[in-house]
Amino acid sequence: MRDDRPYDLILFGATGFTGGLTAEYLARHAPEGLRWALAGRNPGKLAGVRDRLAAVDPDLAGLPLLTADVTDAASLRAVAESARVVASTVGPYIHHGEPLVAACAAAGTDYLDITGEPEFVDLMYVRHHAEAVRTGARLVHACGFDSVPHDLGAWFTVKQLPTDGPVTVDGYVRAGGRFSAGTYHSALTAFSRTGEMSRAAKARRAVEPRPEGRRVRAVPGRVGRVKEFGLWAVPLPTIDPQVVRRSAAARPEYGPDFRYRHFAAVKRLPTVLAAGVGLAGVVGLVKLPPTRRWLLGRLSSGQGPSAAQRAKSWFRVRFVGTGGGRTVRTEVAGGDPGYDETAKMLAESALCLAFDDLPATAGQVTPVTAMGDALLDRLVRAGITFRVLDA
Repeated sequence: MRDDRPYDLILFGATGFTGGLTAEYLARHAPEGLRWALAGRNPGKLAGVRDRLAAVDPDLAGLPLLTADVTDAASLRAVAESARVVASTVGPYIHHGEPLVAACAAAGTDYLDITGEPEFVDLMYVRHHAEAVRTGARLVHACGFDSVPHDLGAWFTVKQLPTDGPVTVDGYVRAGGRFSAGTYHSALTAFSRTGEMSRAAKARRAVEPRPEGRRVRAVPGRVGRVKEFGLWAVPLPTIDPQVVRRSAAARPEYGPDFRYRHFAAVKRLPTVLAAGVGLAGVVGLVKLPPTRRWLLGRLSSGQGPSAAQRAKSWFRVRFVGTGGGRTVRTEVAGGDPGYDETAKMLAESALCLAFDDLPATAGQVTPVTAMGDALLDRLVRAGITFRVLDA
């Protein structure tokens, strides 16, 4: 049914910082014949993005522009019903994301975003997973640095091990780079909503089925020295371990008993502990409306690091996996994590859903569950490294 739709892909939110980078990536790397469009609420700003794309590829001077707003359900329905895949960069998603998710679930349209907001992901499962299963839509959240390198990296690691018995994987994240206003606003919003986040997680646990005959866990680790890497490991309470756990629950290839832990890897522990104290203070401040408004005003939407700054940014995620009496160490690495690589991951994920031969899935699914090796292969061709360090 979706093959008859006018667009293979619609990018929603291209006037934002990361959305613009995603549009530019597609302009440079989209396959010949891709039928795509930009969507957003401001036609003038969309036209400005299109002008930038036309400087990359003159054929894009006529790229279709669709006016749509998250407050206008009819406009979102028109977007969802005209595309096979819709990718969104409009956050914070807890405030702006649900109407488009709902429209895609109802229309049977594949949906992707780059959220790292656990509350949003859990609420979308509770409210729209069943409808997406009914229509055949795939709702794939966290298709940027949250959480593609960690989800695919754990999957890549598991594939190097025997999985007929217990399997454990630990992920260690290192990165250098700056964050945009969108990331900043999403993080502050999440810090201010810890109670709502807890209630959303509880609501999801009440309705989400568990794997039968298998045990799958993501557990917090402890601060400690990782001798093989010469670094300190500090538990990292992001959405990434939740995504890895859900991939493991959906795919029996992770074995009958799987456990994942997630850490930041740092050289100097005191620096991180001091940052943790500062973060605790920020969490307290964002719960107060006046200070929350002040903090949110420090960065305006659409801001982000320059191309020169992004060129100096990098990430490495190292994994240690054990299973069947073997230990394997792997690494996923790339450039600027928050912007250039996130744009690449989102764009390649959207193209993967649109064109690749994938497992039959529907509903809210993780990147590994929906795309697995097909997306991994795409990212390797796009310059992100997946390698075995030793086994």
